[in-house]
Amino acid sequence: MTSMRALRQNSSNGPEDLHLITDAPVPAPGPGEILLKVAAAGVNFADVMQTRGTYENGPEAPYVAGFEAAGVVVAVGEGVTAPAIGDHVVGTGGGAFAEYMVMSAAGAVPVPEGWSDDQAIGLILNWVTALAALKPLGRLAAGETVLVQAAAGGVGQAAVRLAKHYGATVIGAASPEKHDSVRALGADCVVAYGEETGDVDLVLESVGGATFTAGLAAAKRVTGRVVVYGVAGGEVAITNRDLNFRHQIHVIGLHLGVLVEHAPAIFAELMDELRALIAAGVCVPGTPTVYDLADGPKALAELEARATSGKLVLRP
Repeated sequence: MTSMRALRQNSSNGPEDLHLITDAPVPAPGPGEILLKVAAAGVNFADVMQTRGTYENGPEAPYVAGFEAAGVVVAVGEGVTAPAIGDHVVGTGGGAFAEYMVMSAAGAVPVPEGWSDDQAIGLILNWVTALAALKPLGRLAAGETVLVQAAAGGVGQAAVRLAKHYGATVIGAASPEKHDSVRALGADCVVAYGEETGDVDLVLESVGGATFTAGLAAAKRVTGRVVVYGVAGGEVAITNRDLNFRHQIHVIGLHLGVLVEHAPAIFAELMDELRALIAAGVCVPGTPTVYDLADGPKALAELEARATSGKLVLRP
């Protein structure tokens, strides 16, 4: 097979200019890479940002969109000893909204035994991001209080489950129509964005805009931490004057790709912890909302409109 179906972004005009094509060339794995037959591709807010040209260092249009997928390895590049052809893995790489994609062999993680490829989507980007935000960066301790912004989203849902597992009191912030689903995850309290929460020890922030400012105000003076891993609602500035006179707190940035590149030992520890969480039944198979690949523009538009909960998947 030399050509494939794929979703190509033709401009920075948003999801409306994401189009299904049938003649995209099937990529070939280079040294250290694998070729994946995609069974499920994850949809993330970063994909929305890329369609608008606002994602930092994102691809230039036109490009095959998507960067998270699970499926079966069908070819390997030079120097790759694992995973092997026939293995089911989940990982990241450019061009995931397609029938085939290449990704780094080193970053590909086996789909857990008994899980489908659909269920494994989010295992890295959602669960590991939440775990990194809570533990090595957020330094969560049992008995502390955590405010999880966007608690109904992919990372947010994982964060609520994990924070409860580690003994925290969890406050989840979400749109009113999503409050019941956040409570069902185990959150002790569910609030609207910007609602008063009292002082909290740790804020997990991915929304931006006024929600970011509210999170800064909610963090305890001196010991409070705010881990920032997204800017879905818009960019907000914080100055040295703010930190000196208004918000005497710890503000910590998190981007999983940077963590993998610059702190591989921490990433390895996170993966060991993730495997233990899977074995303990804390990290459970996902129940994503599944769209056909051709409906990718609709999925991204609904995500951008905050009309979705949990993980979204495109199936080629």
